[in-house]
Amino acid sequence: MHIKHSWNAVPKNWVAIGPPPPGTTIDLYIVVKPRRENALVDALYEVSQPGHPRYRAYLTKEQVADLVAPRPQSLELVNSWLEHHGISYSSVSMTHGGNTLMLEAVPVTQANTLLGASYQLYRHVDSGETIVRTVGYSLPAPLHWHVLTVAPTTSFVPARVQRQTPRNRSDRAVNSTSGEPATMLSSRARIDSVTPSFLRWLYNTETYTPSNENENVLGIVGLLNQYPSPSDMAQFMYTYRPEAIEARFHVVKVNRGRYDPTHPHEEANIDTQYAGVMTFPTPNIFYSIGHGPSGASEDLWGFLEYILDEEDIPQTISLSYSGAERLVSEEHAVTVCRLFAMLGVRGTSVLVSSGNDGIGRGTCMRDDGTVRFDPTFPGTCPFVTVVGGTTEFYPEVAARFSGGGFSDYFRRPPYQAGAVSTFLQDLGNRYLGLYNDTGRGIPDIAAQALGLPIFLNGNERAIAGTSVAAPIVAGVISLLNDWLISIGHAPLGFLNPWLYGRGFQALNDITEGSNPGCGLDGFSAIAGWDPVTGLGTPHFRRMLEQIPEP
Repeated sequence: MHIKHSWNAVPKNWVAIGPPPPGTTIDLYIVVKPRRENALVDALYEVSQPGHPRYRAYLTKEQVADLVAPRPQSLELVNSWLEHHGISYSSVSMTHGGNTLMLEAVPVTQANTLLGASYQLYRHVDSGETIVRTVGYSLPAPLHWHVLTVAPTTSFVPARVQRQTPRNRSDRAVNSTSGEPATMLSSRARIDSVTPSFLRWLYNTETYTPSNENENVLGIVGLLNQYPSPSDMAQFMYTYRPEAIEARFHVVKVNRGRYDPTHPHEEANIDTQYAGVMTFPTPNIFYSIGHGPSGASEDLWGFLEYILDEEDIPQTISLSYSGAERLVSEEHAVTVCRLFAMLGVRGTSVLVSSGNDGIGRGTCMRDDGTVRFDPTFPGTCPFVTVVGGTTEFYPEVAARFSGGGFSDYFRRPPYQAGAVSTFLQDLGNRYLGLYNDTGRGIPDIAAQALGLPIFLNGNERAIAGTSVAAPIVAGVISLLNDWLISIGHAPLGFLNPWLYGRGFQALNDITEGSNPGCGLDGFSAIAGWDPVTGLGTPHFRRMLEQIPEP
């Protein structure tokens, strides 16, 4: 047995609270190395790059499985190892042509033996979330070349909802009925300052009516046993878009997920209400994903495995949960990122919130006493489109909490080469050594994220965070996909090569504001791309004009 991954100590803000109760089980995922290591990413860029002969010629589930399938001898070795530990081949589920093996309900004691691990219960000191993890695990030496990762093992990232209490705004506001600038006079005016009708006007979607309810779908990822309320949705629509009073969301339960509409949660209501108000009458699916002792990072993994196993998948997906990249092992992050790439090569656009801590939460001091900016995962994955936050209007400016920065795990993707290099040249030596200047930059795009109304348990409140910006942008992309389907074309799929190549010309560039964090001023929004608001905010009609022919 050789160590596959381990931490020198329990990651910061996590506390060991003892062994799991007797009888505790976990679902183990074993990811086997594909026989063609670069085939998936090569295919993704081919179908996502405007001008390529295969642009928007998406692959089927079976074709993707063939891309990532492992060598037969790799599967033989893994199965031999499992059988040696009493796990029969018939009890193992395989997905993606054998790329991922899933062992359901493995007793923790057996997992400890299988992986040379010591699983314990750990509690997060802020959120109170409790997970089963090990600070290290091992594999037989011959398997190291064949197995990419095993989960859950050493990833300690909690899935944080990307919302926060609204902060004070300036006196610039908008009258909710006329859409014209108005003076903020009361707390009610503050809530009305960014109404859904104003959002649709601001991002130029108000005159477009979707027409492909039978083909176009927007999916919303729900984690942490958080549920939306149909009655709150109806009240929200009655108040802010009466012609959409019939708007609904369909709930799909994934991996022992539950749904209790009598106990709604703010995050789920945010996502469903804003996705719905932007896209009506487009069908929206809320995926309620089971939350067990493995923890939220594996809940997301389980969702990705589930959706990739479906024949028909949503053209657009919104995800408003993330956590610190540094708390995920690099091998885990790379593996989850490849699952997002598999969604992209099948034609799905994934929008992920960038986080609400600017360049990092607290002091950003690592265990060795150094300061390092703290980007969020899965946003740092180069195969998703990350959404930052803005506020105000005439012009929009960066929201101070908008998460942004550079990945420590993923190198700068080719589509970002020019835009990010230009920003770094302007930045110069500022913050040198506090971030990875060769890493993937986030966010890619942005939207309003401060002082937006929602309904929860029948009561109206104002909310803030990139958590709401993600479904807003997902709604705009879903409308673009509806238009493409209406003219017989394939959807946009993975957006970033188009956005950085030509699509940015259709966005509203944000050049004011910054995202402080780590006790520092943060990055500044400038002309062009920046790690605060990305390339800017959407403009639906201009984006329509910029979509290239397949």
